[in-house]
Amino acid sequence: MRNFFYRITSAMARFMYGRNGTDQLNLALLVVYLIICVLQMVLARIKAAMVILNLLAIALAALVLFRVFSRNLARRRAENARFLSWWTPLKNRAAGARQRRQDKEHKYFTCDGCKTICRVPAGKGKIEITCPKCGRKIIGKS
Repeated sequence: MRNFFYRITSAMARFMYGRNGTDQLNLALLVVYLIICVLQMVLARIKAAMVILNLLAIALAALVLFRVFSRNLARRRAENARFLSWWTPLKNRAAGARQRRQDKEHKYFTCDGCKTICRVPAGKGKIEITCPKCGRKIIGKS
């Protein structure tokens, strides 16, 4: 029995050699596909929404499969790089905001001029901060 699974695994590895496989863009498309499937269940009684969501789900599934089995690695990597250049700053910004919300020992101010986030100790009362990048004054309560 072990030999059977080994042969299947080897056959799949040979088949996928030189193909794109999954990357971050495919995973994001798969998440969007799952969200659309959940929306289909929620909006099951609305016929027009069902038709549109059905077509969108089929198109996304076809795109994911096309990207997984594609042999044009240069183009798929370029698509993934474009997606990551858009996605990574959003993800980092969300992670930074989550970290700032959890930090109870500091107060954060955003400079109006250059949008730099300045951190000061909490509980110091009304303070005046000078932005380290542009030199603009920020007055606030810490």
